[in-house]
Amino acid sequence: MKKRSLLIFLFLIIDVSVYAQQDAQFSQYMFNGIYINPAYAGYREQLNLHMFYRSQWTGGLEGNPETFTFAVDAIANNNNVGLAMNVISDKLGAESTLAGYLNYAYRLRVSETGRLAFGLGVGLAQYAIDGSKLNPNNPIDPSVPITKQSVVVPDIRAGIYYTTERVYAGFSVDNLIGQYMSYTKDPSILIPKKYPHFYLTAGGLVPLSQSILLKPSFMFKVEEKSPSTLDINAFVLFYERLWLGASYRRGIMLLGSDNLQDNLDMNNAISALAEVYVTDRIRIGYAYDFSLSEFKNYNYGTHEISLGYSIIPKKIRMLTPRYF
Repeated sequence: MKKRSLLIFLFLIIDVSVYAQQDAQFSQYMFNGIYINPAYAGYREQLNLHMFYRSQWTGGLEGNPETFTFAVDAIANNNNVGLAMNVISDKLGAESTLAGYLNYAYRLRVSETGRLAFGLGVGLAQYAIDGSKLNPNNPIDPSVPITKQSVVVPDIRAGIYYTTERVYAGFSVDNLIGQYMSYTKDPSILIPKKYPHFYLTAGGLVPLSQSILLKPSFMFKVEEKSPSTLDINAFVLFYERLWLGASYRRGIMLLGSDNLQDNLDMNNAISALAEVYVTDRIRIGYAYDFSLSEFKNYNYGTHEISLGYSIIPKKIRMLTPRYF
C-alpha cells in the first residue's frame, strides 16, 4: 500500500513538474556552499573536497528521492581567485538529473578579515524522464512519456558572497538559460522545464564562552513555479570539533501560487544535525529530517550523510578559522 501511495504521489509530482522542476535541497546546505553559490569557491583558502548523499522519505518507498553531490575547490592568484568543480546526481521516481559545473570566483579583500566574492559557474546538465517507470491510470495519456527521454543542455549560475570573521551573506541564482533551450518548445519532449532558483543565505557566529560558539543562519529559496522555502537553523560549536544543531523548514507562497491549491500544508520538516571534525582535515556530518506534512505517514524520515577533506599547505597559516 505504501509503495502504491508513493507511485501515485510521484506521478502527481511529475504531472505538475512538466511545467517546472525543483532543485534538490540539502539540510546541511551550510556545509555545501558550492552547491548553492559559485562565489563560495575558494572561501576556505585551501584545497577542499566534500561529498553529500541524501536519501529522502526512506522506509521501503519505491522511487524515493536520492541526491549525490561532489565538489572540490581551491584558491589561486594570491587568494584573490577561487576555483571549483562540482557534480550533482539527483533521482526522483522516473525523473533524473546529472550535471557538472566549473566555477570561478573573484575575491576582493574589503577589511582585515572580510572578503567580497563574485562568482560565475558554467556547465552541462542532462535531464531525463523514464516513462517505463510510470504506471498512469490512462495508458494513452499524451502527457506521460512511453519510453525514456533525455536532453543535454548548458547552464549558467552566478552569485555574490560576503564573509567576515563573524558574519556571512550570499545571494545566487542558477538555471539561468535552461528555460530558453529548444527542447522546451518541442511538444514531443515531456521533460520538465528548469526555471531559475534564487538563493538568499546569511548567518553569523555568537561567542557563548571561550570554547562554545552559537551559529544561527537561514536560507531562503525562491522558484517561479513552486512554493518558496525557508530554512531556519541554529548550531552550537563545541571546542572547534563538534557541531550540534537543528533546523526548521517551511514553504512560503511567494511566487507560483497561481499554479497551486490554496490549502497546501506549508510545514515541511524539522531536522537534527551533527558535524564532527575528526581531525583538522576530516569532517563527517549527518542530518535526519522528520516530515511535518501528511506524507509523514508513508515514510521513515530522510537521511543525509556528508564527508569533507581539506589539504592545508604547511606554508599557509589561517588568520581565522573557516566556520562558514
